[in-house]
Amino acid sequence: MMMISNYIKNTGLNLIKALLLLVLIVQVACKKSPALQEDPYGGGKAPLGIKFSTDDPTPNSGGADDAVTFKISGLLSYKNNFQFLVNEIAATVTAVTDSTVTVTIPDNASSGGTTVIANGQSFFGPKFTVNGKVSIDASFKAVNGTNAAINDLLQTNDGNYLMVGAFTNFESQAPSTPVNHIVLISHDGAFQSQLASGAGAGGVLQTVNRLDNGQYIVGGFLTSYNNRKGINGITRLNIDGSLDSASIEVINLKPQIPEFGLDTVATFNGGVFGTIVKSFVNNGKITILGNFSNYVKYFYLRSTRDFKVADVTKMSQIARLTTDGTMDSTYNYNPVTRQGYAGANGDINDAFMQADGKIVAVGSFSTFNGVQANHIVRLNTDGSVDATFAAGTGTDGPVTSVRYNATTGKIVIAGAFNTYAGKSLNGVALLNADGSADNTFQFSQLAGGVPNFAAQLNNGKVLVSGNFNSYGNIVRQGFMILSANGALASGYNNTGAFQGRITKMIETTSALGNPAVLLVGDFTKFDNTKVGNIVRVELKK
Repeated sequence: MMMISNYIKNTGLNLIKALLLLVLIVQVACKKSPALQEDPYGGGKAPLGIKFSTDDPTPNSGGADDAVTFKISGLLSYKNNFQFLVNEIAATVTAVTDSTVTVTIPDNASSGGTTVIANGQSFFGPKFTVNGKVSIDASFKAVNGTNAAINDLLQTNDGNYLMVGAFTNFESQAPSTPVNHIVLISHDGAFQSQLASGAGAGGVLQTVNRLDNGQYIVGGFLTSYNNRKGINGITRLNIDGSLDSASIEVINLKPQIPEFGLDTVATFNGGVFGTIVKSFVNNGKITILGNFSNYVKYFYLRSTRDFKVADVTKMSQIARLTTDGTMDSTYNYNPVTRQGYAGANGDINDAFMQADGKIVAVGSFSTFNGVQANHIVRLNTDGSVDATFAAGTGTDGPVTSVRYNATTGKIVIAGAFNTYAGKSLNGVALLNADGSADNTFQFSQLAGGVPNFAAQLNNGKVLVSGNFNSYGNIVRQGFMILSANGALASGYNNTGAFQGRITKMIETTSALGNPAVLLVGDFTKFDNTKVGNIVRVELKK
């Protein structure tokens, strides 16, 4: 009993101690609580009473030096102490009232948002369209475009365009009409249903070319076409877009089923293990470049329907084929080792073929066939490195695109480099046909990113796209047009934000007959407008 009594006594004391400790904690917390009541936003700047109206400015669009009035309240008190920006470019303020502000659109302004900065605070206004010589051609009928990248397009003999890429839809035609990586559109961007591509390509297409007989060669990372398998990166299409195929005899392991002795295959018997980036047709032969390791050809007479016997030859990144797919062993091939030469030690990103059959290729490599070639190389008609190409030390970083203009005779390269042949060039270089730098072209400093595409127009101007946000301290959001000397072309840089990458540009005309360019690629915005990897842009004179 004594032990139980002592236990109860001790337990009671412990409970009393615990209660006293709890009261003490609550008292301390209550004493500290006033500090928690302080304004967490204390020290912030007082509101200025400035507010943009939701009404449109007057006028709601304008060009350089035009006067535009915006409705905004509370600005009069800061009449001499604020800035007005049009897409981050300061505009000249000419008049202020308690409900409006009138500004003059600056020379280098482009379409985008408006902002007032007063007393260190920013107030965002409506978007303003800056008029100029560049605008989306609203008559072009491709509005939604594709759901993924367009990698190449070719104008057909009847004026339509054959497009290939990573897409599986165009203008919401799928799934009622399969649009798998290949589609035919009219000159004005409307879907054309006559292409007999069936289920389309089984894999992303990168390139399309026309043969002398009107048929097409398509290439990329391709394993089938219209569900016909046994294709390795490249195949031949009929003029109507159907697979050029034939029925051939194969070994029949089940003689009781005679049809097993026949198989339908692509008549183009040749391909690669890997991806074809570019293909060119010249003198009745097809030159392919890309990131592949081997050439492959089937021996159908030794094959069955289900198992194909193949001859595989090591060919790194470049090969030349006949129009039936046979490898040309006189091109980039060593008859002693019975395989191709080394190729590049990095990826090939882009290339073009000269009229004489030589090829200029660019990428992330530093050697080609064992010869020093920093990100750019010219190949002779036998696939060997052309030592006369005056690229010097090349570039100090990868080159993503290369284009040649036959009218001007100039080459344009773009990429993540800072020098070309030892000359400071921040991502874009204009070259002479021999590979030397054109020193009349001076590319200014970019900020916010790098260019990923550049091409010269027939009039000498240079179109550039990328993920940059300014050029020579002037706001240019991913797209710009330069004069032949590298300066921003006056009147041609009014467009707003561009997002993505251009893969090809074709000069054409708008519905009004004005000069225009058809742009395709992997981009979702042009001039602040949502687009689907294709847009026709009018370039007024």
